[in-house]
Order: sequence, then C-alpha cells, then structure tokens
Amino acid sequence: MSKHPLNIPIVILAAGASKRMGTAKQLLPWGNNTLLGHAIQTAIQTKSHDVFVVLGANFSVINDEISKFPVTVIYNENWKLGLGKSIACATDHILNLGSEIDAVLICLADQPFIDTDFLNILIQNFTPKTNQIIATSYANGASGVPVIFDKKYFSELLKLEDDKGAKMLLKKYASLVKIFKPKLENIDLDHKEDYENFRKNEF
Repeated sequence: MSKHPLNIPIVILAAGASKRMGTAKQLLPWGNNTLLGHAIQTAIQTKSHDVFVVLGANFSVINDEISKFPVTVIYNENWKLGLGKSIACATDHILNLGSEIDAVLICLADQPFIDTDFLNILIQNFTPKTNQIIATSYANGASGVPVIFDKKYFSELLKLEDDKGAKMLLKKYASLVKIFKPKLENIDLDHKEDYENFRKNEF
C-alpha cells in the first residue's frame, strides 16, 4: 500500500496557435464557458489536487480569461515546436516543485466530450510503481490523450520537442499501456467545421 495518497497532477495543453481553426480555439464558446474553460472545469472537479495549464500563443488574452480558475499557468516560450515541447515544459515545471509525484495526466483543451467521470476512471485505474501508462481510445483504433504516464517516464517526457506529442512512448511501451474507452467518441476539435457541427451536440 502506498505511503501517501496518489499525487497525479493534470496538465492541460493549450499552447497552440490553432492555425487550422483560424482563431484561438481555446477561447471559442462552449456551453456557458470557453473550450479551455470547459476543459479546466472538467479537470478541477476530478480526484486530482493540482491542475496545470500550458499556454503559448495568444498568452496574454488567454491567461486573462482563465485567471478566475484555481490552476497554475505554465508559459511555454517554445510553443511553436508543438505538443511535445509543451509536455516537456510542464514536466520540467512539475519536477521542479519538488513534490512526491506518482504520475501525470495529460489532457487537451479541445476535447470537450471528455468528462470528469472519465478522467476519474483513468486516475482510479492507475497503479503506482508498475511503470503503467493509461491511455484513451479513439474511434479509428488509435490511442492517446487523455493519458497518464507513470513518473518512470518523466525523463523521456522531458526530451519531447516536436508536434507528435508522446505518441512514440505509447508505441515504445505498448505492452505496458492500458486503454480505456470514453462514453462519447474521443474528438479533437481542430477545424471550424468540426467545432460548429459538434457544438450542436454539446449537451
């Protein structure tokens, strides 16, 4: 039995410029919130104690918008390098806090159909000190974020620096990956058409 309660901070990646969307999608309306605000509310209602948000492009306006939430904002000055660099930036920040961390749960700002219950399922199924990776399934058979990485992988997360995120780790350690399927299809809202179509089904 663990000597301490599980410490699995949540990291929400929201540093991109949303070029395919044509506007800062982090601030697009979703329900009574924005896409990023919705992702933050989903995260802060979980069993995790700490939520971190990685920002980059449009930092000032997005930071002002989310200042009302109890989260820690991390600025990734190298956000143009992609998701991998944001993951590395967040991992470095968390390690420098000096807390006893068991794992990290990585989420995206543009997956509004991922709910708090599902994130809690991922957290509840994590077993520390087993080199476990817990990922989420996609309709096309792939797996990815939200994903939990045991602290064993932090040294490799620190080295990420391209837009492929941590996909290579999921492939490299495939035998240690446990995959869960959310109630609703796991959708990334990358294009304006996707956003407009799926916003109609947000409730």
